[in-house]
Amino acid sequence: MVSDERAMATWLAGRPDHALAVTLAARGVPASSAWHDFFDAAEGLLDAASIDRALVRLPRSALVGLVADPPAIDGALEHLALVNGSGVPYTSVTERLAELQSREPGAFVAAPAAPAPVPADEQHAAAAAERAFTTAGSLADVLLACLHAPFARTGAGSVSAAERKRLLDTGALGDADDVEDLLAAAAMAGLALPRERQWVVTTQGESWLEAPTAERWTIIATGFRAALPDGVRTPDGGFAAPATWATAYPLDPDWPARLARLRRVGESWGLLSRDDRTEFVWTAALRRGEPADASALVAHLPAEIDRVYLQADLTAIAPGPLAPPLDLRLRSIAVRESRAQASTYRFTAHSLGSGMTEGETAGSIRAFLTELSLTGIPQPLDYLIDSTAARHGLVRVRDASGRTRVESTDASLLEAIAIDQALRPLGLLRDGDTLLSRVTRDAVYWALADARYPVVALDEDGAPEPVHRRAAGVVEASPAAPADTYARLLSLLRSGHGTEGEEGWLGRELEQAVRARSEIVVVVRMPDGSERTLTLEASGLGGGRLRGRDRAADIERTLPVSSIVSVRPA
Repeated sequence: MVSDERAMATWLAGRPDHALAVTLAARGVPASSAWHDFFDAAEGLLDAASIDRALVRLPRSALVGLVADPPAIDGALEHLALVNGSGVPYTSVTERLAELQSREPGAFVAAPAAPAPVPADEQHAAAAAERAFTTAGSLADVLLACLHAPFARTGAGSVSAAERKRLLDTGALGDADDVEDLLAAAAMAGLALPRERQWVVTTQGESWLEAPTAERWTIIATGFRAALPDGVRTPDGGFAAPATWATAYPLDPDWPARLARLRRVGESWGLLSRDDRTEFVWTAALRRGEPADASALVAHLPAEIDRVYLQADLTAIAPGPLAPPLDLRLRSIAVRESRAQASTYRFTAHSLGSGMTEGETAGSIRAFLTELSLTGIPQPLDYLIDSTAARHGLVRVRDASGRTRVESTDASLLEAIAIDQALRPLGLLRDGDTLLSRVTRDAVYWALADARYPVVALDEDGAPEPVHRRAAGVVEASPAAPADTYARLLSLLRSGHGTEGEEGWLGRELEQAVRARSEIVVVVRMPDGSERTLTLEASGLGGGRLRGRDRAADIERTLPVSSIVSVRPA
C-alpha cells in the first residue's frame, strides 16, 4: 500500500493542471477538500470508499477488462487513477475488485450480444416524427420563457414548482414533469445550462429557436448521441443497440434512473422506439456513427408555412405550422392562444406594447404583418396598433449622472408610479416634475414594463433605444473548466511536499508520525558515516529537526531531519 501511495503521488504530481483537475472531477473530489499535498491526494484516492465510488460507475466493459488476466486496460482507467503508469491496478483497487466480484459476479462477465433492431414500419415512423414535432414546439416554448426570465432551480437541481406552474399556465407543457426532460435534451445539445441556482439559455439556444424544424431536430439528435455515456458508445462514434443499454452499468445504482431519462428523451424526439426490437431509419444512421439526417423524419411532417390569416376579431390564424422565425416574431406582438398544426394568435394592447418595449414600432409591425398576411391588415387591428403606439412611450427613463430619471407628460401617470407599492424597491424620489432612482436604467425600465406602464428607454442623446431583456439570460455554452474549479486545491497540492526523491516521502512520513504521536523506527546517519537505529515516539517537527522520546534510553532526542536515512512504523 505504501508503495502504491507513493507511486500515485508521483504520478499525480507529474500531471498538468488540466489533466489533474479532470481526474479529480471524475473521481468526485470536492473542490474544498482539505488535502495539503500529493501524498494526501494519493491517500484519499486509494481509500476503499473512494475506489468503490469509482468502480461502481464503470461500464461493464471496463469491469471485465480489470479482472482479465492480464488486465485489459483502457485510457479511462488510468485517467481515473485506478491503475499505475504500467497499466496495472493498484493493490487497493485489486482488493476492492475482489470484494465486488464476490458480491456481484455477473457484473464482471461480458454481456451477450443483442440482435440488431429491425426497421420500424411507416405507421410507427410517422408517430415518432409527430412526437418529435410536438416536442420541438414544447422546447421552443420553454426556451422562450427561460430567455425572458431564467428558471429558478431547487436545492436538488430541479425546476421550481412556481416555474412549472408558469409553463403549464402558458400551455408550454402537457405535464409539469415534462420540463425536466425538455431541459435535459436542451443541455445535451448545449441550448441551455444550469448555472448556480438557475437554468439559462445559451447563444446556441437562441439561434436554435430561429432554426427550421429539421435543423432543430438535427441539433438535438447530434447532442443526444454525444451525451450518451461511454458504456453505450461504440468506437466508431455511434452507439450500441438500445436493447443492451440496461446492462451497461451493472454496479451503478443511479444507472436505472439515468437510463429511464435517456429513453424518455430519445422517445420524445423520435430517436428511440418504444420497444428495443425496432428502430427508425434516421436512428440507424446515428447508431452507425453517421451524421444526423432529418430528411426521412421530415417526410412525415406537414410543410411549414409563411402566411397567416388576419381576422377582424384581432386574431391571426396559421393554417399550418408557421416557420419558426415568423412564429417567434409574431409571438413577440401577439399572444398565442392555441398551438397545433393550425395555431391561433391574438393581438392585444398589452401584447403590442410588449413588442414595442422590445424594440418594435408601429411602422415595423405594419410592415411585418403586411408581408405575413393573406388578407391584409383589418381595420380594428390597424386602429389598435395606432392607439398602442400613441400611448407607448408616455413614460421615459434615462440615465442622469449616476441615477435614473423617470419622466412623463402625464402628471397623473407619474403620480401613480410614485405610489405604486410594486415599485417600492426602486426607491423612487420626487425631483420636481420627475422621479429619481439609484437603480440602473435598464432595471427601472423592466420594473415599469412588468408593471405594464407604457415605458420607453432613452439613450444619451434622448432618442428612444430598444432594451432587450433576453441579453441578460443568454450565456455562452462553455461550462467552467475543471482547472478553474480546482484552482485553489491544485495550488495547495503544488505547494505541499515534493514527490521527487526520498525527501518528500520522508517529510510526509515524519509529519504523519508527529500528528499521530506514534512510535517510529528511524535510521540516522552519524557524523562518522555509520548508521544507528532508534525507536522514538514522535512529538514534534520543525526547524529541520525531529523531536521524540527514546523509550529505550528514556530521554528526549532531537535529530536533524537531514541525517535521517529512513523511517518506518515501529
